[in-house]
Amino acid sequence: MITGRFAPSPTGRMHLGNVFSALLSWLSAKSEGGRWLLRIEDIDPARSRQAWADLIMADLEWLGLTWDEAPLYQSQRSDVYQHYYDLLRRQGLTYPCYCTRADLLATQAPHESDGRVVYAGTCRHLPPQPADRPAATRLIVPDEEIGFTDGHYGYQSVNLSRHVGDFIIRRKDGAWAYQLAVVVDDGLSGVSQVVRGRDLLLSSPQQLYVARLLGFPQPQFIHLPLLINAAGQRLSKRDSSLDMGALRQHHTAAELIGRLAHLAGLQPEPAPATPEQLLAAFSWQRVPCADITV
Repeated sequence: MITGRFAPSPTGRMHLGNVFSALLSWLSAKSEGGRWLLRIEDIDPARSRQAWADLIMADLEWLGLTWDEAPLYQSQRSDVYQHYYDLLRRQGLTYPCYCTRADLLATQAPHESDGRVVYAGTCRHLPPQPADRPAATRLIVPDEEIGFTDGHYGYQSVNLSRHVGDFIIRRKDGAWAYQLAVVVDDGLSGVSQVVRGRDLLLSSPQQLYVARLLGFPQPQFIHLPLLINAAGQRLSKRDSSLDMGALRQHHTAAELIGRLAHLAGLQPEPAPATPEQLLAAFSWQRVPCADITV
């Protein structure tokens, strides 16, 4: 049985792009009789709020996108991440990093459109430093191609050493980084299908590498086109007119679902619909590959 998931960060209200991803993830799993899980990715204590998590869940329920198990909160799983972090460390695959570039964003899902710096391994061969000097932890990556077949964009391959570099799995302040936590949670939850925006394509080889090191099975990745604004930027929390607070004031749940289904190529007109009504029409072959302007 397919197990899909939706994993929002509770750092603000969901916007239309988040809902688009949630809807296609739900349809992809449910159209094949699978389960759909909800994970609250609140590992960044400085930016995450329970109030935002509550609003995310309320909005999903209002839209009819219900989940099949109790939500998983990453903030409650530090002991689990510590266990797998220790496994990597004992294999000699990690080292302390004292650099500051990208450190503050290490717990967040990285986006290709935000710009990316390939880490040069600056700290990999440093001599021992004072124990009280703050350090992040990086995972050593091999000089090899990590490939996978995306369910929507076809075969993808990345050389981790040349295109990513050693990446952070724990921040200087002790917060767990995205690339470790997401692999552990997907693996232990039995997630077999990961549906998300194409801006996370480059994260997939990193996560496949971590999963291989930790002995977790490889999930199926399916990436989807981004919803973009008139300036060509992917939607984000800065697009307040398209967040769920504003959208719920002007649209019914069926109107929003119908509009997104039309953008996804699932129906010819943006007619109101419920998620259940879209199941029979769902096919990844109908979803465009190019980004979609809203």
